[in-house]
Amino acid sequence: MSGLGRLVGYVALVVTPAVLLANASTAFGPAVGTLGVTLGVGLAGTVAVAAQREVVSASDPLEVDRAAAVDALSVAVGSILTYTLSVHAGLGPVLASALVGLFVAVGSPRIAAPAFCGSFVGMASPAVFPGPGSVALAGTIAGLAFVATDGIFDGVGGKLGTTALFGCLVAVSLAGLEYVFPTAPPWAQASLVVPVAVAGAVATVVVSVHLGSGPVAASGLVGVVAGVGFPLLVPALGGTLAAVAFCASFVGMSSAKRLTTPQVAVAGAICGLVFLAVTPALEGAGGKLGTIAFIACLATVGARRVLEAARAP
Repeated sequence: MSGLGRLVGYVALVVTPAVLLANASTAFGPAVGTLGVTLGVGLAGTVAVAAQREVVSASDPLEVDRAAAVDALSVAVGSILTYTLSVHAGLGPVLASALVGLFVAVGSPRIAAPAFCGSFVGMASPAVFPGPGSVALAGTIAGLAFVATDGIFDGVGGKLGTTALFGCLVAVSLAGLEYVFPTAPPWAQASLVVPVAVAGAVATVVVSVHLGSGPVAASGLVGVVAGVGFPLLVPALGGTLAAVAFCASFVGMSSAKRLTTPQVAVAGAICGLVFLAVTPALEGAGGKLGTIAFIACLATVGARRVLEAARAP
């Protein structure tokens, strides 16, 4: 594949978060909290996006081979499997995706990343994606995007979810589907959401790096624990807090070259705020949680670059 393939992958990863933030900013009018968060993370993330553009320009063209085909197929299969577990087996999106990621990471590490990416597509609501056919379409598009984004924003948490949301956005447009009617951002929950997000992000780093499980297994484990534990411990907000913890676990999937553990904690806090800000946006699409994490990580990476430049002599 020519250099155009990498450019397409780069554009997909840049446009998808921008669409989510723009949709959130307009869903319920100019809410001060939402606008403040979206503008802040948008400006900081732009620095990281600009830096990555230079990497894309200097990269070798993509090679589409058997391994790439397996990756794309794994994304599509992961999407259908997760949707089936979530909707038809009644596990719900968080637990279904987390279990798929955990089991594939243990049983078939080679395809763990693409299958986990597909699982985020499969988290889509049946109110938007009414059956496996529409999910398969989104999963196929996300699979192609997964291949195109190889080498772009590697090590940035939330990349897989952003790829999944891209597939869902395109599928919704092609199939003429409609998103769920949005609800207002629950800013009153910030005192719970932000600490849970920080804990979920840091816990993933501990399990992934310090216990040596790897990022996919660590995120899956955090998702399973949160998906089972929060509904039992906090019934009224269990589903929301489970989603927040799982969302933040994608921040914790960042490589140490991208974010140190303290920076992961900062990105986790930003993730919690972005989660609240974009609640009304693109409701029912799969990959939204990962895109929230991606936005938080880009904002943190960008802010760090600005600070480093300011301190330079």
